[in-house]
Amino acid sequence: MGIVKVIEVIAASEIGIEDAMQKAVSEASSSVRNIDSVFVKDIKAHVENGKITTYGVICKVSFRVD
Repeated sequence: MGIVKVIEVIAASEIGIEDAMQKAVSEASSSVRNIDSVFVKDIKAHVENGKITTYGVICKVSFRVD
């Protein structure tokens, strides 16, 4: 059985939550290999003038250690 490591990543998007998640995974994959899953720990949104301007996520990214 292999070892799985978990890191926490924060990302934001002006498009939506799914895009913020993708940005978190894309950024993590630039320096981490073997990413298996992402768990959204928290979601937030910034609001200006009564409208959401930015979506943010705090994710736990899991990957297998070689």
